[in-house]
Amino acid sequence: MSQATTQDYLKLHLIVLIWGFTAILGAVITLPPVEIVFFRTIMAAVMIGGWMWWRGKAIRLEGKELIKVLLTGLVIASHWILFFAAARVSNVSISLIGLATATLWASILEPIFARRKMQWFEVLLGLTVLGGLYIILQVEFEHALGLLMSVLSGLGAATFSVLNGQYTKRHSPYQITFWEMTGATVGIALLSPLYVRYISETGTLALSPTNMDWVYLFILAGVCTVYAFSVSVELMKRISAFSVNLAVNLEPIYGIVLALIFLGDSEEMGQGFYMGSLVIMLSVLSYPIMNRRLKRKALEKRTL
Repeated sequence: MSQATTQDYLKLHLIVLIWGFTAILGAVITLPPVEIVFFRTIMAAVMIGGWMWWRGKAIRLEGKELIKVLLTGLVIASHWILFFAAARVSNVSISLIGLATATLWASILEPIFARRKMQWFEVLLGLTVLGGLYIILQVEFEHALGLLMSVLSGLGAATFSVLNGQYTKRHSPYQITFWEMTGATVGIALLSPLYVRYISETGTLALSPTNMDWVYLFILAGVCTVYAFSVSVELMKRISAFSVNLAVNLEPIYGIVLALIFLGDSEEMGQGFYMGSLVIMLSVLSYPIMNRRLKRKALEKRTL
């Protein structure tokens, strides 16, 4: 791995800031969450597919691998839909703090996929995150549904992150992203009759974005999805996975600050929310640090 520069770290935090901005875009776009994700995924698939074709990069996947990646796209779509829906039901701050539980979910899922035992600190941090959620619910119970949606969104984020960690060992990250966005788009299209019949408030699909919606959707797909992803992949050639994960865990903090700036009074919460959020964020930020120390100690024991 080549040496990272200060500019690389600034770029990394810019990417995390962009990801934190997605919740605000979801709040200002007038379309319902399902339609937002549909437009986001189809536009992202076209953009990244066109870029890969222009650069002559391999796109094709076959057999079981293709099916697995397409189905993972459905997980991503569910994660985004729940994330945007939580912001609509409650507000952006609730959707972001629930998303922060992705680290907790990853600490549970990763040992299952890797077939290893959970570490003691993973259990401890998981219980601490639950304590933070309990504090929030004690004072913000009217946001219980939004918080539940955002926590489930965090589960979706952790699931596809763990799965992508396996796929990237065998395929290009760009291949994976293209087919995941394609799978998400096709999945939403196929399930749309059920959505229209049982979930949609209007009984129809809202497929007519306003002019400003198109602007926001282009930013969401082009900047927050394709650009942010491609730059993050490029940065990981020089920045350690530890540094990347630590920075990504700051996304809820950046997002909540941005929400207060752009959305104002609707994002102001009670003291209990910020106390619970602080407990959750300290737990989330502690995880990669403790995980790195444990791995270092294990490596030292092997070399003795």
